[in-house]
Amino acid sequence: MPDELIIAGQKIGPGQNKVVDVALPDLYMHTSLSMPVQVMRGRRDGPVLFVSGAVHGDEIVGVEIIRRLVRSKRLKSLKGTLITIPVVNVYGFINQTRYLPDRRDLNRCFPGSEEGSLAARLANLFMSEVVNKCTHGVDLHTAAIHRDNLPQIRAALDNPAVEEMARAFNAPVILNSGLIEGSLRYACQQANVPVIVYEAGEALRFNELAIRAGVRGVLAVMRKLGMLTESRTKHLKPVEPFVARSSSWVRAPQSGIFRMLVPMGAHVTKGDILGMVAAPYGDEKSETKVVAICSGVIIGRTNIPLVNEGEALFHIARFNRPDEVADSVEAFNTNLDPSTDTSVPEEQPII
Repeated sequence: MPDELIIAGQKIGPGQNKVVDVALPDLYMHTSLSMPVQVMRGRRDGPVLFVSGAVHGDEIVGVEIIRRLVRSKRLKSLKGTLITIPVVNVYGFINQTRYLPDRRDLNRCFPGSEEGSLAARLANLFMSEVVNKCTHGVDLHTAAIHRDNLPQIRAALDNPAVEEMARAFNAPVILNSGLIEGSLRYACQQANVPVIVYEAGEALRFNELAIRAGVRGVLAVMRKLGMLTESRTKHLKPVEPFVARSSSWVRAPQSGIFRMLVPMGAHVTKGDILGMVAAPYGDEKSETKVVAICSGVIIGRTNIPLVNEGEALFHIARFNRPDEVADSVEAFNTNLDPSTDTSVPEEQPII
């Protein structure tokens, strides 16, 4: 770890905690805009970890995870450097949208360029000011608007450093997910910075379980990297994550009103009835069954009952032992449910 870390021209030395405003291109009304980056440096040498939220501007669960993370008392023993960026896509965050004003997806524009589109310039700035100064990263995401994700890690497990972080996070499910060119994960691999993606919850909504799991997961990764000492307080028994072999989407067989019949995290068998799609006027002949196309566990779903033919309704992950995965998910939910969690929370739960 260098004695001096410089972000946006500001020096942050060992033992310092500073919020740096990284200047962004102005809004069209010439309103100045910046991306806040909080740098927390321990006095002892160690890894440099970035934790990013809202790469998609409407995915706000990560913003709350980071807010709680930087307030955690466990960071008093920090070894190395923690760099948090609660809102990467400031433009989308302001407008409560996934995209930038030019309708580009920031997570398909990395590593970006200094003279490209607005998205490319923001991606380039994030890489140069943050990623290239780090040794590891955790990128926080949710499902898209009107969709929900079970807490899960997405990672390319052919990289041993990435796999170590993915397993340390203690999410119930890991998707061995290939790298997509233009994504932050892809750019980080090119820069030799191991990164995992945490997916949980829904865009523009807070989900207390997803937030709690995110905070605990990042702290667990930091402990694995040697950035934090083991707490003297009693920890929950770590969840042994299950790695999905593959996953598939179940799509609407027709347009209509969708009635969901199975919950998130459920174990389903190929051929099981997952729901019904019907016309709004109640004719029984218009009803069509939504059937599981494979056996596995529900890790994602739509939250809106108004569907068009071909629309993705359920995301099913395939496992060698899906029944055990479903039991693990249930135990995971029980451990993090505010009504059953017996530990003393640092934050009042969001209702």
